[in-house]
Amino acid sequence: MKQGLIAWLLAAVLTAPDMVAAQTPLRMVSEFLPPASMMEGSVVVGRETAKVRDLLARAGIAYTIELLPWKRAYAQALREPDTCVYSTTRTPEREALFRWVGPLNEAEWILYGLASRNFSLRSLDDARGLVIGTVLGDARDAYLRARGLEVAPVAQEWINAQKLLLGRIDLWAVGMATGSRPFAGKEWEGMVVPLLTFNRVQTYLACNRQLPENQYAAMQRAVAAMRRDGAMARHDLLK
Repeated sequence: MKQGLIAWLLAAVLTAPDMVAAQTPLRMVSEFLPPASMMEGSVVVGRETAKVRDLLARAGIAYTIELLPWKRAYAQALREPDTCVYSTTRTPEREALFRWVGPLNEAEWILYGLASRNFSLRSLDDARGLVIGTVLGDARDAYLRARGLEVAPVAQEWINAQKLLLGRIDLWAVGMATGSRPFAGKEWEGMVVPLLTFNRVQTYLACNRQLPENQYAAMQRAVAAMRRDGAMARHDLLK
């Protein structure tokens, strides 16, 4: 009896660190990018945020959410265990950098410009010589750089809208959920027009490579369940 008690206590001591580690909340980080992720008072909300909250609740995983400039959010998920960044475009160059949970959505990459400037773009080659607004560390920025286009990156996406309206950039490389209207209701909505869809991608919750296998598997099961019961589509209808 005494030997059995000693064995039980020893097992408890040896497994306690793992139990504590499993209870450490995951840190979710993203950028301010309405309607996907934004603040409502002191709470992070938005369409993609709702998906992340739903899948983590289904997976039974504790978490925190914070909005940061994109480059900083992305770097933290690369560097820090227990950290994930959304919504992240999955590319061949990034494949080995993260554990990918999803997909959460499909997106189009579109070049926007001022309607008053009457640009005609049939391909990216037609954009050569024009300055394109991008975000530091974003996949669109890397994609355009790799193809020799001139980019002018900023820390946060909303700055590009101001720069375009002021004529400080010629085009704006925007990523948006397929079929969405990201500028609906903006006072300048009619002044900015889509000129060229130059890529179609899928976006994911990208987690640090040290994410435990049991948490990764639970999140992937949650994503599959959300697709089966229609929750993914319902979240896309959120304003």
